[in-house]
Amino acid sequence: MSEKTTINAPMPGVFYRRPDPEDPPFVEVGDSVDVGDPVGLVEVMKNFHEIEADHAGTVAAFLVENEDEITADQPLVELE
Repeated sequence: MSEKTTINAPMPGVFYRRPDPEDPPFVEVGDSVDVGDPVGLVEVMKNFHEIEADHAGTVAAFLVENEDEITADQPLVELE
């Protein structure tokens, strides 16, 4: 059985899975990520902040939807 961990929101705002509406998502379920890889963006007052993986692993699930409002420290992405 693999160990699971989550990537949590660094701040409250709006979560985006893609860098631009026409671009593909940063990552999809099943993708491998390394520490520092971007997995999404948080928009706060028209400023965008990259959310980076703080652990290496495989994306198991997104725990929020694209454009959801999020709170600080809310789990966003589950890694295996």
